[in-house]
Amino acid sequence: MPSRAPDDIERAHLRDPNDRRFTIARRLPPEPLRAWLRRFWIPVWDVPDGESAAQRVLQYPVCLSITTPGYSRFVGPNPGLSTTVLEGRSWGFGTMFAPAAGAVLSPGTLRDLAGTHCDLEQIPALAGLTEPVRVLMAEDPSAEETHAACCALVEERLERLGVPGEEDLLINAIVEEVEGDSSLLTVGQLGERFGLGERSLQRLVSRRLGLTPAWLIRRRRLHEAAGALRGTEELAELAARLGYADQSHFTHDFRTSTGSTPGEFARRWRDES
Repeated sequence: MPSRAPDDIERAHLRDPNDRRFTIARRLPPEPLRAWLRRFWIPVWDVPDGESAAQRVLQYPVCLSITTPGYSRFVGPNPGLSTTVLEGRSWGFGTMFAPAAGAVLSPGTLRDLAGTHCDLEQIPALAGLTEPVRVLMAEDPSAEETHAACCALVEERLERLGVPGEEDLLINAIVEEVEGDSSLLTVGQLGERFGLGERSLQRLVSRRLGLTPAWLIRRRRLHEAAGALRGTEELAELAARLGYADQSHFTHDFRTSTGSTPGEFARRWRDES
């Protein structure tokens, strides 16, 4: 049975710290499946009538699945800002796949799926999961036993993918390297670490993720920024640490990507504390 996942998605989730209208449970998959699966997330929300709660997320370079009472989707990597509006009382059961899994699961190219979604039932390996998940979640969407049962349904499907191949492991390693090393700032550096020329690296990342190596690095910097802005680091120091030419370039990049300036984002969190 998967353990609880650490709350390391928060730097990607640009939530309002004052918004208490939803909760998110997170669970890790068993170790043997982690080449295909990163985590499960299960949001449950209760938004008063007449209100809505917009959830803004700078997604990771992976595919997702999300099932709710109203829809069930397989979601491609989102190169922009993902926004979901929550209303009323409801729930979702979400799966965040590992980078390698997207191209294996998707019936088409991830370049075509990037920034959009298709019905979960169109994914051969996951077809037939929607109704069993809805039946389980309808009983008590906040119960850990319910979450475990839904996770088991997905895990059984992913076990059928078998042992990951060399390229599967390579694309996982490339993404892990970018996400885990803040000193990695250029596509050339990334290619050197894996013995790949820039063109070969570009083709691999495009085919397996529907994105570019430069996007991976930029998204990692934005995630780092969102995490650091919840603390006390000065903006100029943060911009320099993240490799921006100056604070104005950092401000422009963050505002363009999130809709808020770094100062506006930081004040929401610092006022809360």
